[in-house]
Amino acid sequence: MKHTRRTILQGGAALAAPSLAMTTATALPRQSNSAADDEAYWREVAKAYDVKQDIINLENGYWGVMARPVAERYVEQVKRVNHDNSYYARRTYGDDYRAVIAQLASALGADEEEIALTRGATEALKGLIAGYNKLEPGQAVMYADLDYPEMIAMMDWRANQSGCDVVRVTIPEPSTHEELIAFYQKALTDNPSVKLLLLTHISNRTGLAIPVKEIVAMARGRGVDCIVDAAHSWGQMDFSAEDIGADFVGYNLHKWIGAPVGVGMIYIRKGRLGDISPDPGAPDYDLDRVAGRIHTGTTDFAAVLTLPEALKFHLDVGPAAKAARFSYLRDLWAEPSRGVSGVEVLTPDDPRLHAGITSFRLTGKTTPEDNIAVSKRLLDEFNIFTVHRVGVAAGACVRVTPALYNSPDDVMALTKALKTMTA
Repeated sequence: MKHTRRTILQGGAALAAPSLAMTTATALPRQSNSAADDEAYWREVAKAYDVKQDIINLENGYWGVMARPVAERYVEQVKRVNHDNSYYARRTYGDDYRAVIAQLASALGADEEEIALTRGATEALKGLIAGYNKLEPGQAVMYADLDYPEMIAMMDWRANQSGCDVVRVTIPEPSTHEELIAFYQKALTDNPSVKLLLLTHISNRTGLAIPVKEIVAMARGRGVDCIVDAAHSWGQMDFSAEDIGADFVGYNLHKWIGAPVGVGMIYIRKGRLGDISPDPGAPDYDLDRVAGRIHTGTTDFAAVLTLPEALKFHLDVGPAAKAARFSYLRDLWAEPSRGVSGVEVLTPDDPRLHAGITSFRLTGKTTPEDNIAVSKRLLDEFNIFTVHRVGVAAGACVRVTPALYNSPDDVMALTKALKTMTA
């Protein structure tokens, strides 16, 4: 399911009567076919963000800045919920929650019964891994060095609880699309006891995007279930649930969809719910629903109620247009830097294997301390904010993550800085 870009909001409509309906506001003076390098259009998009202006912020992977109409709607919903208190929560919130689920399911190309809201991808993935109930003693689970550290810890815990072995693999650096598929094929062939595989769609460490659909299909043919960490992919890349192909997926909504912090989503394909045990604390009425596989306690009602505005902004800019823009900004610094002596760019130039996130390391600088120092120098001397990442088998690195409000000048400043640092 692909979405076409329509128009973008520049401001949020006031809530005379609080509603979940997607609002209408002033459109940008551009047509829906604006290209990734149409700077006049993207400058207008950038104006929808109120951001810190005294640095070049290339660390947008932690969470995504809300666009102004989204932030304004969030403030309105905070006031609404605070004003109506438990009267709202007990009498109206259930209907509003279901309306939000319907909009999310439509945008993702999923069934409403296949998803539930969480407080982030971490909570969703913890519920999936902890609840997976098909493992038997003597079998094994598998994960890679580029997977998220908390999910690695959960896989270790799951294996220990189930009496299973753990197979840890190191994704080759660099890799091609075909080599990644072949790598996982060989890893599963060499380890026939593996029955549960963790896959990270886009690594938070390096930005590598792996071909999850092909790997999931290959694993399924071997009787291996996959849990996919899509925390960094939906909204940064353009795809539907079927393009992932997995039965169990954890999504983030406060990174690339642009919702308030504290909202994620768990996905369990219809027919597979019984393979994920309910959360021990889930209420009885949730045991036969995806929502019963996690138990968040009291949620941030206002954040949930703001999701329609975040989805509207996301869809108005356009999933395909956003994906193209992120890759374009990435290419402006990563590909020239690849040719700089002493700089190692850690994602391939194949557009199938990256989105906006890409990490680098300076040759020989592989320790956390080395990369903390590199990131510090970028900020202190060049006013560029990045973050170091650890856990990559080949060594630590520095992650670069542009956002829609970043300009070509922002990312090209990084290449100039790297040339200076390695001269």
